[in-house]
Amino acid sequence: MTTGTDYDARTRPRVGVIEAEDSLDELRARRAETQSSTVDAEESEAFELPGAELLDEELTVPVVPMSSYEFRCARCFLVHHRRQRVSRPNGEDICRDCA
Repeated sequence: MTTGTDYDARTRPRVGVIEAEDSLDELRARRAETQSSTVDAEESEAFELPGAELLDEELTVPVVPMSSYEFRCARCFLVHHRRQRVSRPNGEDICRDCA
């Protein structure tokens, strides 16, 4: 029986690899350092979320009505071309992805 060869092993970075000689106490200490969930509120008084400056912007998008060769899937509610239509016995039209 032959085993598979990982040709990318030399170029792939070794992230989170645990060496055999690491002790259990070292692994627990390393895990505790990376999983710290405390936040010092005094360091940053206000949290700024990305895109927060766009909250006052009004979004205007032109709405295009559905064409005669399109249909709306009854399960995913996306508009597809009629070639993607699959009719179910109960009368609902769904797309091939949902079928």
